[in-house]
Parts: sequence; C-alpha cells; structure tokens
Amino acid sequence: MSIDVIEALKALDNPTRLAILTLLKNPRQNFPEQEADPEQFGVCVSIIQERVGLSQSTVSNYLAALQRAQLVSSQRIGPWTYYKRSESSIAQLLKALEVAI
Repeated sequence: MSIDVIEALKALDNPTRLAILTLLKNPRQNFPEQEADPEQFGVCVSIIQERVGLSQSTVSNYLAALQRAQLVSSQRIGPWTYYKRSESSIAQLLKALEVAI
C-alpha cells in the first residue's frame, strides 16, 4: 500500500504532531521512562502525553491523524496503546517528495 502524500503532509502540518514523530525517531533516548522496549512495542500514549504537555485526548487525536497518514502504527497491550514510527511509510513519503519537488 502506498502512502497518501497529501494526507501525510496534512498530518505533518502541525508542530506538535511533527514533534511527536521526531521524538519517536529515537524512542529509547527520548522516552527513557518507558519500561517496555520502545523499539519493539512503541511508546505508550500517556508517556507521549506527559512529554508534549497536552491533554491525553489531544495527543490521542494527534496520534490518530499520524496513523491515518500511515506515519505511525499502534498496538494495544492490555489497556494501553503504544505507538511507533512506520519507517517504511516515512521512506515512501520522502521518496515521493524527492520526485515531486
């Protein structure tokens, strides 16, 4: 499945969503308090929320926008949802932009 460039650019047209995606690039470094391996499982929404300083509902909406744009993936473990970057989709976006610009 190929990435929707317009949807991805819309998702990135928000400084906080872009910051979240950037923080997720190095999850061990940026979220050291995460107990489960952030490289394997992703980062818990509540930890992301604490880092960016916004309400959990706002952060969840931002993560949902990034997920719709295929820039992150999520998985539920018990009552918690963990997010990590979709490096293959990000690479597709960068390649598409390279061709287009």
